[in-house]
Amino acid sequence: MRLLKISHLGIAAPGLSEALANLERLFGIAPTHTEEVVDQKVRTAFFPIGESTLEYLESTDPEGPIAKFLAKRGPGIHHLAFEVDDVDAAVKELLAKGVRMIDQAPRKGAHGNRIAFIHPAETGGVLVEVCQPQDHGA
Repeated sequence: MRLLKISHLGIAAPGLSEALANLERLFGIAPTHTEEVVDQKVRTAFFPIGESTLEYLESTDPEGPIAKFLAKRGPGIHHLAFEVDDVDAAVKELLAKGVRMIDQAPRKGAHGNRIAFIHPAETGGVLVEVCQPQDHGA
């Protein structure tokens, strides 16, 4: 598996409107893309910073993973995402190493990316995503 870059940092927020207003006020930046990812029960807003992106996440379902995260930990960093050139191969390699995965196979994420999450117990408590942009490979 080859890590290409830190793709994005996912940040759980109780509401996107407040997060967007804060980033505009603090840094004068606005999102370049917003999207609802129905399968993950979130609404997202993306703020490119250099080669990486801040991804703000708002739950669209009180039983969704971001709502549960917010209830347990409050707003803040939710996950770190590494871009890989082949997410299928990355998942197979991790599983072959005995790594505990949340996703046994890649699934669709925002921007049409293919994503898979590694269980935080494997990474010192950090939820890690491996992702492959839709314009790379399959």
